[in-house]
Amino acid sequence: MKKDFKREVTVDGMLTISKLENSLRTADFECCEDVEVEAFIGRFKVQCMHDGNVYLEELPKRQKNSPLFRLEHSSLTLGRDGWFYFGLRLPESELMALPRILRREATQAAERVKKNYLN
Repeated sequence: MKKDFKREVTVDGMLTISKLENSLRTADFECCEDVEVEAFIGRFKVQCMHDGNVYLEELPKRQKNSPLFRLEHSSLTLGRDGWFYFGLRLPESELMALPRILRREATQAAERVKKNYLN
């Protein structure tokens, strides 16, 4: 049976704000009431003010772009912003081969665009 949750719930509790040894901060909230809310995980912008007030705002989900095509070490993607992105991945151990692979795959990508999208 699906439960109906309110759009807004106000609860009392205790907020513990800490700074870890690695300089990262944590905030833990412990509710002091018997309430039931929908569980979730998300990415948030968090503001902790001098007076102890804390504001959280959920960030929009990242929208991934699908590549137009992939090559052995690279891909070409058309972003939602109307820009083309050429991405190359290569392990650090192959640094000496980087100029050759970059030149080869960029040329292959250009030829593929010319053949499939410009004619």
